[in-house]
Amino acid sequence: MNPARIRIIAVGKVRKGWVQEGVALYRKRLPGLVITELKDATMAKEAEAITAALQADERLVVLTEEGRSLDSLSFAEQLRDSGSDRLAFVIGGADGLDPGLKASASWRLSLSPMTFPHELARLLLLEQLYRATSILQGGPYHKA
Repeated sequence: MNPARIRIIAVGKVRKGWVQEGVALYRKRLPGLVITELKDATMAKEAEAITAALQADERLVVLTEEGRSLDSLSFAEQLRDSGSDRLAFVIGGADGLDPGLKASASWRLSLSPMTFPHELARLLLLEQLYRATSILQGGPYHKA
C-alpha cells in the first residue's frame, strides 16, 4: 500500500495538543498521505463539501459505527486488495455522516462499535493505516 494513494477527509480540526502530536507522528511515518480538513456545518452541508472535495479517481470509504469491523490484518488485506485505486477515508462531524453519502461509499468501515470524538477517530485511523503499511511491507511494527 502506498500512502500517496490515501487521503483522509475530516470534518473539523484537531484541537487537542496530544492528538495533534499523534497525528504529526503518523503523518511523518506515512509520507504522501494527505489530510483535507473541512469546516463543521450541518450534516447536509458537510456532505456537499465532502462530495466536492472527492477527486474523480478516489474510492469513498466512510467511517461509521454501522460499518464493517476489521482486525488489523484484514484491514491491511482490504487495502492491498483495493488495487491501484486511490482511497478517500471520510470522518464526519459531531452529527455523523449524511445517509446518502454513506450509501454511496465503496465501503463502510467501523473502527469500533463504540463512538469516538472525530479527533480521536482520526488518530486511530492514522495508526491503523501505518500498521497496515507495516504489515504489507513485512515490517516489525505489527506483532500478531
